[in-house]
Amino acid sequence: MTGIIIQARMGSTRLPGKVLRPVCGRPLLQWQLERLHRTRNVDRIIVATTVEPLDDAVVALCERLGVDCFRGSEQDVLDRYVQCAHTFHLDTVVRITADCPLADPQLIDRAVRAFRDSGSYDYVSNTLVRTYPRGLDTEVMSRQVLETAAAEAREPAEREHVTLFIYSRPDRFRLHSMTAQADHSRYRWTVDTLDDFRLMVRMLTALEPSWPNVTYEDCLRLMQLHPEWPLLNRDVEQKPITV
Repeated sequence: MTGIIIQARMGSTRLPGKVLRPVCGRPLLQWQLERLHRTRNVDRIIVATTVEPLDDAVVALCERLGVDCFRGSEQDVLDRYVQCAHTFHLDTVVRITADCPLADPQLIDRAVRAFRDSGSYDYVSNTLVRTYPRGLDTEVMSRQVLETAAAEAREPAEREHVTLFIYSRPDRFRLHSMTAQADHSRYRWTVDTLDDFRLMVRMLTALEPSWPNVTYEDCLRLMQLHPEWPLLNRDVEQKPITV
């Protein structure tokens, strides 16, 4: 069974509560879930949040929307993923983060197909070589590889960032990189700061009439129609991963 596990929590350090910030009357996580339900190569979608009381609100949203939810460690996100995958009997795991409401169903389906069809990859991702905008990050791996990482990873960053243990060992794991025909990695379509959120409000408001039947090309056209929009979060620096 293949499942998308969305990691979501309210306790973000840079923009607390971001996953439930409303746009046009709907929280960001709901926008994302509406979009991800259009995937065709996935059997289940699960929101993996934490056991912290602050995340009761995430659970409440999932209950209202009829979406599966799992609660685990706040800091040891790798363990949260493994326990979630085990609980829902997943063989293949797609990792998505809840601060990316534009996560693309077609891209996810492509990644899952590449993983399945190869019969040999341990990990498929479009982040090994960045050509897609940040915010369309997609990672596919087997539960077995996740369990190996959970059993052996020792560094705090490896426990927090879930797949760091896997993709930093290309000599051990069989990695496959998915790239786009054109490099649009300069765009930042994730929500980590207030400037990111301001851009996302503009994008989602413009895309709402066609939501959730929105394509990657639709999003790119917005950038072309409104070249001033990407300037809103141009200077936001991605938090570094340090081991």
